[in-house]
Amino acid sequence: MKHYRQFINGQFIDSKATSVIEILNPCTEEVISTISTGTIEDANNALEAAQASQPAWEALPAIQRAAFLHKMADVIRENRVFLAETLSREQAKVIGLAQVEIDVTADYFDYNAGWARRIEGEIIQSDREKEHIYLHKVPIGVAVGICPWNFPFFVMARKVAASLITGNTCVIKPSSEAPNTIMEFADLIQKIKLPAGVLNFVCGAGRTVGNALCGSPITGIISLTGSVGAGQKVISAAAENITKVSLELGGKAPAIVCADANMELAVNSVVSSKVIFSGQVCNCAERVYVEDSIYDEFVDKLTKKMSEVKIEEALTGTDADMSSLVSKDQLDKITEMVEFAKKEGAEVLVGGGQPDKFDRGYFYEPTLITGCRQDSQIIQEEVFGPVLPVMKFNTLDEAIAMSNDSEFGLTSSIFSENFNNIMKATNGLHFGETYVNREHFEAIQGFHAGWKKSGIGGADGKYGMEEYLHTKVVYAKYY
Repeated sequence: MKHYRQFINGQFIDSKATSVIEILNPCTEEVISTISTGTIEDANNALEAAQASQPAWEALPAIQRAAFLHKMADVIRENRVFLAETLSREQAKVIGLAQVEIDVTADYFDYNAGWARRIEGEIIQSDREKEHIYLHKVPIGVAVGICPWNFPFFVMARKVAASLITGNTCVIKPSSEAPNTIMEFADLIQKIKLPAGVLNFVCGAGRTVGNALCGSPITGIISLTGSVGAGQKVISAAAENITKVSLELGGKAPAIVCADANMELAVNSVVSSKVIFSGQVCNCAERVYVEDSIYDEFVDKLTKKMSEVKIEEALTGTDADMSSLVSKDQLDKITEMVEFAKKEGAEVLVGGGQPDKFDRGYFYEPTLITGCRQDSQIIQEEVFGPVLPVMKFNTLDEAIAMSNDSEFGLTSSIFSENFNNIMKATNGLHFGETYVNREHFEAIQGFHAGWKKSGIGGADGKYGMEEYLHTKVVYAKYY
C-alpha cells in the first residue's frame, strides 16, 4: 500500500503527526493508500517556503515561468493513463471521465502559460501637465489553494496555473478524501526542476491545516472550491488579516425546458449533466422546470433516458455512465434527502435507492422525482448526487422566478428554439453562467463564477488569471 508524505520546499517530508489519513476506493470500500496527517507546523513551513521563494519567482520573466507550466503539462501527458487510473481508483470516477480530467488539466497548464505575454496594464490620461498615470498588474504574493474531492486534479491546476504564471508562489491543500493524484503529480514535477518552495502540497484536516493556511499573515489570497460551510469558515479565518478570498461554492442549477425546445436535445443534455460523476458536480443540473404543455411527454422521455443510464465500478466499467458516490457520508445524505422528499409527497419514477447488483461500495441509482413543491428541500438544497427533481411551469416568467428562488447562483440553462425566450432567460436568470441548448459544463477560457452563496470571484480565462494580481497605480511627474 502506498503512503504519501507532505511536499514542502521541494522535497517530501514526514509529518510529526503520528496519525495517518486512510484513502478508500469508494467502489470496493478498501483502503488503497495512506497519507500523513498534516500539522500546523507543516502548514507554516509550507507558507514560509513559498514566501521565501516568491521574490525570485516574480523576478523571472513571465515567459520563463510559462516554460515551467508547459513542462507540467508535458509531465501530465507522459503519465496520463497512470494518473487517470489513480484518479478513478481514489474517487470512483468512471475511467473515461477520469481520463478527460487528466487531459484537460494538461491543457489548462498550457492555456495559462499562454498568458505570459498578455498580462497587461494601462496608461491613463492625467489631469496635470507632464504627468503619466501607469496602471500595473503585480502578483499578490503567496496563494493558498484548497481543493475539493470531486475534480481534485483539474481544480488543483485552476489554482496552481493562474497563481504561478502571474508571479505568485503557491501552497495547495488537497482534499483528504482524494489526495492521491495530486500527490503523484507532486512526485512527477520533481523532474522539471521547479525552484524549491514555489509549489507546496500539505494534506490534512481543515480545522488544523486549513485554518493555519487561511489565518496566516503570509497568505495573500485564498482560493477555495468547496461547500458553502467551508467557504464561510475560510472567510472567518481570513478576516483577521483581511486576506483576499476567491470562492467557488455550492450550486442548485435550474434547467428550463420550453415547449418549443428540441426535446431530444434537452433530455440528453439534462441527463448528461445530471449523471456526470454521479451528480457530484457543482454546476450540474439540479432541478428541471418544464412547460406544462410538454410536461408529460418530456417526463416520459426523461424516465426512459434515466432508466438507461449504465452504472458500474469505475475502473472496470469502460462504457459506464456513472459509478459509486465518493463516500458513505454522501450516500447517507442523498438517501435521507430522497426519503424526505417522498414523505413530503414526491413520487420517485426511476431509482430511489442502492442498486441490487453491488454488494459493496457507495452506489446510488440514477433517480427521477416528480410531484415536488418549490419550497421543498429537494428543490432548495443542493443534492450533489444523481437525483433529478422535475416541476412544471405555465409561463417563462414563472420559470425564471422559480429558478431564481434559490440561495445559490452558479449555473443555469434554458432549452428553446425561440430567440426571445432565450434572451429573456439569459438576462433574467441570476446565475454566473447560463447554458443555452446544451449541457452544463464550462470552458477553460470562460469565467466560472457564482453569484449569491455560490461564491466570490471566479476561475478560468483572463478574469480567473487576474484574480491573482494586485492593481498598482503609479503617478509619474516629469520636468
